[in-house]
Amino acid sequence: MKLIINNLKFKITNFIKHNKTEVLLLILILSVAAFFRLYRISDYMTFLSDEGRDVIIVRRFITELHPPLIGPGTSVGNMYLGPLYYYMMAPALLLANFSPVGPAIQIALLGVVTVFFVWFVGRKWFPSGEKVAWGALIVAGLYAISPTVIDFSRSSWNPNIMPFFSLLSIYSIWKVYESRGALRGVGCWLITLGISYAFVLQSHYLGLLLAPTLFVFWLLTLFKIKNDKLVKAIFVRSSLLAFLLFALLMSPLLIFDIRHNWQNYNAIKIFFTSSRDVGLPLLAYLSKIWTTSLMLFTNLLMAKNMYLGTLAVLVSIIFLGWIYKKHFLRGAYLLLFLWIAVGLIGIAAYRGQIYDHYLGFLFPAPFLLLGAFAQKVLDSKNLLAKILFSLTIGCVVFFSLQNDPPFVNPGYQMPRVISVAKVIQEKAGGAKFNLAAISDFDDRSVYLYFLTIWGARVVDTDPSTSEFTQTDQLFVVCEYEKSRCDPTHSPSAWITRFGWTKIVDEWEVWGGTLYKLGHANSK
Repeated sequence: MKLIINNLKFKITNFIKHNKTEVLLLILILSVAAFFRLYRISDYMTFLSDEGRDVIIVRRFITELHPPLIGPGTSVGNMYLGPLYYYMMAPALLLANFSPVGPAIQIALLGVVTVFFVWFVGRKWFPSGEKVAWGALIVAGLYAISPTVIDFSRSSWNPNIMPFFSLLSIYSIWKVYESRGALRGVGCWLITLGISYAFVLQSHYLGLLLAPTLFVFWLLTLFKIKNDKLVKAIFVRSSLLAFLLFALLMSPLLIFDIRHNWQNYNAIKIFFTSSRDVGLPLLAYLSKIWTTSLMLFTNLLMAKNMYLGTLAVLVSIIFLGWIYKKHFLRGAYLLLFLWIAVGLIGIAAYRGQIYDHYLGFLFPAPFLLLGAFAQKVLDSKNLLAKILFSLTIGCVVFFSLQNDPPFVNPGYQMPRVISVAKVIQEKAGGAKFNLAAISDFDDRSVYLYFLTIWGARVVDTDPSTSEFTQTDQLFVVCEYEKSRCDPTHSPSAWITRFGWTKIVDEWEVWGGTLYKLGHANSK
């Protein structure tokens, strides 16, 4: 271990010594990435029902030593993820004295590390003929300021860790493939692959779409060493150990599925195969691939500018065709191609609405593809191509910065929750009370979390023990405009469990309305 550390120190020192310009530019890019992710993070971070649920569970884990055996439920499909993200959150929440900002900062720092990782992989995969790897620096810089990437890099949410662990999985299998059977290090990279891919799957099940690419490159590695029995035996044994570690990390989900009639397996199958499109299946499928490709390149790479996004997709298709014609479609190019192609083709099998976070396993891929293209352009002698490329990158930077903090207004989600929760605590007057919320996201948990850590006497209603869990007052937070609020007739389970209600009092709080309800038959 000491030898490995000393060797690493020597490589870093030597790189800095001979690449001072690139190191300084990289530090600047990482500083920009950190600024955009950490700037007023408590005001910009997302804090809705999912985030509230997560901090409640993780706080219970810390304070009551109640380890979760399954992770969060998905928003669609009636599926549950694994608990790895909860264990990852715990130290950050504890260090932040149970403030939800702690896990959000953790994600922001992981986002900065991902920017560095994008540069590192780009430099390894597509080295420059010059001293400075401009292609790798360009894509790291664009990843640092991408508005969509930043949005998912400053909030604590399980899909937000997927870009880093997806890239780590891809890079690990590449290192295994590049080893060409060499014994040194291959076992370590296989183990890294097993652990990182477990994190991918437990951040979102669409990480399954990485599996074909990983498996293809594992097979290619095996074929390269098939004539060396000793190396092959060690490779297979290391692969088995990596798989066992992966299975161990995934085992809580397997146990859950066995005990619940394969609920997750059946839900995943429905999630990928359900269809809500109308028209010829083949045409609808091809259309979905195109629109998903456009979404990936537009929202991530091209600062949400549709024209630049369309240009990026078309140039990517032409570029991939060119490298195929030039017989470059191998090694890192082949891995990158499979990563993007299999991901887009696979996600098109889901015919419902696709959201940006569904593409988390692909986040770094279009940037690395741009890095490959950028390096080819910059290494060429075509002055016109260099000028057009530079102008395009300038437009992307311009549009990106317009949509980055501090140039866009924060959502103030957590400050709003804290303000409303303080009013509830004050109006409760120290007595027990029940709590409900009327909103698009059923945000009761976010108010419940702060009221709980402040020691307010909030009680969850339970129909089986209503005599013990039903209080004399129910506070209802309505996040809609007042004309849409009707708390006494709301179908919310937290309100119906309280019984027949009447409005006792109401207050306008931060753009919403807070109601105090009592029992209809009370005086």
